Parts: sequence; structure tokens; C-alpha cells
Amino acid sequence: MSPAAGGRLSLARLLDPDILADPYPLYHRLRTESPVHWDPFLHAWVVTRYADVVTVLQRCSAARTPTPEQLTTIGLASLAPIAAVMVRQMLFLDPPAHTRIRALASHAFTPREVERLRGDIQRIADELLDAVIEHGRLDVLADLAAPLPAIVTARMLGVPTEDHRQLKQWSAAFAEVLGNFQHNPDHAADMLKSTEAMSEYFRLAIREQRRRPRPGLVRALLEAEVEGDRFTEDEVIANCIITMVGGQETTTNLIGNGVAALLHHPAQLERLRRDPGLLGSAVEELLRFESPSQHTARLAREDFVLGGQRIRHRQAVIAVMGAANRDPARFPDPDRLDLARTDNRHLAFGWAAHFCFGAPLARLEGQIVIATMLQRLTDLRIESPHLQWRTNLGLRGLTALSIGFSRA
Repeated sequence: MSPAAGGRLSLARLLDPDILADPYPLYHRLRTESPVHWDPFLHAWVVTRYADVVTVLQRCSAARTPTPEQLTTIGLASLAPIAAVMVRQMLFLDPPAHTRIRALASHAFTPREVERLRGDIQRIADELLDAVIEHGRLDVLADLAAPLPAIVTARMLGVPTEDHRQLKQWSAAFAEVLGNFQHNPDHAADMLKSTEAMSEYFRLAIREQRRRPRPGLVRALLEAEVEGDRFTEDEVIANCIITMVGGQETTTNLIGNGVAALLHHPAQLERLRRDPGLLGSAVEELLRFESPSQHTARLAREDFVLGGQRIRHRQAVIAVMGAANRDPARFPDPDRLDLARTDNRHLAFGWAAHFCFGAPLARLEGQIVIATMLQRLTDLRIESPHLQWRTNLGLRGLTALSIGFSRA
């Protein structure tokens, strides 16, 4: 019996490694027994049905990050530098501040701009595979899923691609802030150190741009002007950081989770190998089935009723996209992996104003890596029977995925 089949009904049970490894029975219980659930452990409403999650993402406020002053008041002054960055990031802003920044940043991620990167992404994928193919085994995370988006993101930002390993380390550390609802004092020092190092890195990148301009998001944000208003240096830094982290973490987990799901469903894997035309719908289904982003928090802008429950102004609401993406009211037979699934409007990239503007790039990177693996490798098999999931509760991903293979 699944560990989520009994026990208290709380999203905080994701802290249990067994439930984190398979959260879907817990999500099922929440969705069926208490779809709009007051969670006293998290002091927040937990929302799990597809339609309700969409409502939360549409009408609740994303401006939920405590200010440095608020953290100081509650005795967490040491974390104030992290908050100082987050309150300027578009992920935690509402219109019109959110609209102002997103409109400019998203220009670098339009489908046309992303398509121009196809050749470069393919070359990077081939080079990463070339480095390990002779060994007959690889770690999908360390050898492909982590370095490829880090290199691509560096190029999009306009910083040296040789810095990609450092960028990935910072990204993983900052993701602990974004994906977890527990305060882990053991991680606080690393998060603070990474945030300060990233801020200094992009401050130096701005100085370099002013001396020797080069294409990329750093330059675009520096030069942007909206009705006579320009971004401050701190705003540029904050939004370069969130773009860098988002561009890496989502894609790394899409690739890692997706390959693991395919290897656990060999009939679907062979179906994709036989019919490469399914690649686009396959990536969408993998995003739905094992969403890289599992939940996000919002604040109620006003009192309102959802699912028969009255949510009060300024109460926290956690929208669980991972549960919504398995809602049978929206997706027939939702626990079945079906690479040809149609009408697959999942919530892996969010919804409405905060829909991930990097989605076209993440999709393209996922498609290229999976297609390249299937073209160049055969007899794919997982070498470790027990997968270890990262303790990041909101950003779902594996710590490693060791596989064996034969060369095609």
C-alpha cells in the first residue's frame, strides 16, 4: 500500500522521502477528499483540482515574497539579501510591474528567436553525447540534462558559455528558495552565498556589457526603455538571476523526469522510437505526467469562495499543478502515460500572465535531447532500480539517472 494511502491529509507530507518519490496518491486523496484544503501545517489553502488551480493562478497575487524588512522583524535578517533580490523578480510581481519586465525579457524567448538556436542546441547535445558514448553508460542528469540548458542559458543571457558549470551550481542553490516551503537552516548559508555570488557575477557582466556590448538578455534589459522608464541595475540583476534559474531547472527536470518516465514505460519508448513524429506531443505528455514544477504559492487579493470554502484576503493559497495535471475531470485516464495524448493543455508551465515565457526553449531542448538519445543509443536501461528524488518539494527532479545503452 502506498504510504500516502493513509495518515494525515497534508501537503507537508512531501517531506517524507517515500511520498516525495511518488506524490500522486497523496494528490489523489487531496483532490477527492478535500480539493480546497486548509493545511494547518503550512497555514495555507492547498488546491488540487485542475479548474480550481487555474482559478488561483488567474485571480490570486504572485507578490508573496516577504520584504527584507519583514524578514528582519521576524528574526531572519540573515536572509534579507535573498529577499532583496526576489522582490524585484518578475516571478513575484503583479501587473503593471510584472508586465513591464516580462514584455522585455520575453522577446529573447519568442518561438522565432528560439528556433534560431536549434542548430546550436543540436550541436551541444551531440558534443555532450560524444564525450560519454564510448563508455556504454551515462548519467542523464550530470552528462546531458544539467550542462545543456546551462550552456544554452548562458548564451541567451550573453555571458561566457564556459561559465556554465558555475551557473548551474548557483541555479541549483537558488532553486532551494523557489521550490521549498520549509525553512531549512542547513541550506540558508549556501543560498545566501549563492545569491550574493550571482548578484556580483551579473553586476560585473553589466560592466562588461557597457565596455564591450554583446547580444543577450543582459544587454536587452540594460538598453530597454518603457515610456521613458529604464530598469535599475538591481532590477536587471534580479531578473537575469530568475531567468537563469528558471531556464535551467525546468529544462533539466523535464529531460531527467522525461527519460525516466520513458524507461519505466518501454512500450511508449518504442512507440516514440518507431514514430519520431510523436516527439512534440510526447514532450507535452512527459511535462504533464511528471511536471518539473509541482506547485506554486499565491496570496488571495480579496475574500472569495472556491470549492465551497471561503478564502480570506491575504491568505496563502498553494496551487498544486502536479495534482491538476492528473485530474481525471480534465485528462482521461490521467495516470497513464500516452505520448499521443490530444487536448493536453497541462499546467507544467503555469497559466495566464505568469505562464513561463521560456516554455518554447524548454520544449525545444527537451525534444532535441530525447530525439538525439533515441537516434544514437539503443537498448536503453536504468542501472539503478531505486531513483533518488531531489528534496526540492516544488521543483520535481532526480539527483541522478544512470543508464546503460548500446550505440545505434
